[in-house]
Amino acid sequence: MTSRKTARDDQRQAHIVSVLEEAFAELMTADPVAFRAKFRKMAADPGSFYRGSACLFYADVAAQKDPWADERTSRIWIQGDLHAENFGTYMDGDGVLVFDVNDFDEAYLGHFTWDVRRMAASIALIGWQKALPDDMITELIEIYARSYVEQVHEFVETERDDVFSLGLDSTDGPVHDVLLTAKLASRIELLEELTVIEDYDRRFRAGPGVRQLDKNELFSVMAAFEDYKESIPERKRSRRLNYSIKDVVGRSGFGIGSAGLPAYNFLIEGWTQALENDIVLSMKQGNVAAPSRVVDDERMTDYFDHHGHRTAVSQRSLQARSDPLLGHTAVDGVGYVVSELSPYDADLDWTELVEPDQIRSVLGYLGQATAKAHCVSDEDSDDTLVEFQTEEAIAGVIGEDKAIASFVEDICGFGLEYATRVRADYGLFVDAFRAGGFSDVTPI
Repeated sequence: MTSRKTARDDQRQAHIVSVLEEAFAELMTADPVAFRAKFRKMAADPGSFYRGSACLFYADVAAQKDPWADERTSRIWIQGDLHAENFGTYMDGDGVLVFDVNDFDEAYLGHFTWDVRRMAASIALIGWQKALPDDMITELIEIYARSYVEQVHEFVETERDDVFSLGLDSTDGPVHDVLLTAKLASRIELLEELTVIEDYDRRFRAGPGVRQLDKNELFSVMAAFEDYKESIPERKRSRRLNYSIKDVVGRSGFGIGSAGLPAYNFLIEGWTQALENDIVLSMKQGNVAAPSRVVDDERMTDYFDHHGHRTAVSQRSLQARSDPLLGHTAVDGVGYVVSELSPYDADLDWTELVEPDQIRSVLGYLGQATAKAHCVSDEDSDDTLVEFQTEEAIAGVIGEDKAIASFVEDICGFGLEYATRVRADYGLFVDAFRAGGFSDVTPI
């Protein structure tokens, strides 16, 4: 027997529809079919809904008082859409496999607690979907939050915070296992998946989500690629690469967060003429970062040329030794971010983490990775918006001993409470979508 909706439910449902429509209006109009697919993915379960509705989270937290935010801690670089599935492996600029935050599409400047709170709610949702009791979920969030605080204080104490990383020699358990999986990957496997060899050279393979470009679009995209090369920091430009393009195609069919965003793949010559080291670059249209919808600061909006520029600057500010091919450009005035499609990207498989002990062993690392993102940037970051030591600012507002306990308690309480809110919102969203409540995205 289903419960009847109340007037408060109707009001909240209208709010959900309004926030999503306002956030995605332009993309919904441009590609309603892609957004129908996005909404269907969001309708799969509360976790999927949460991952696709960061704009709703920010509309909620921006209306709440944040006791940990001051002039500095309210404007540090944040990942912007932190949840359990936005951590994974990558090969850093020094050729070292690292486990870290690995998605920067929503990155912006804001309260450091927004990342921590969003992650805490994600942990609570995972715990609920694995049928864990609330006291166990609270313990798991506490592990994450305490690990975050401890690592922030560690960065305050050390002079070389850039040497910290979660790699093969500093991890164990499931995190170590996913690093080993990434180590087994190879560039040739990625190339064989995406390309074919014809007339003794590679080109992109035809398939779902791949489209050829007409003459005019190809001209615009090639011009944008030339501008992209100039956006790579001087010290990161490889003398071994000439960035020579072999092929370019349009791409679509990305995950929940990138629905409706145009993208292109470039195949460029590798470090030698051998075909096994060709490189695939992704050039994806930058989106409006969810936190930017609630942050009113002209210093930030005036700083970025476009959303692709914002994404590239954000990634270098949140990731030490970032992708040396990372850059940005514009196509017909619209911003794009460019990065390598790396064969060494691997994500944790949360479906395999079913016991509390398995999850415990992961959450400590996730807390450390979050602290690293907030406190350690790439040496080639061109960010001038944050001109203070973020670890000192964060440690200062959190304090020590009893104050830390208060912070952790706040994060745990928020995680449980907001996860309950998300589960209710999920049902309201599904009902609204099924009933045709979104003006530009119909259920059929």
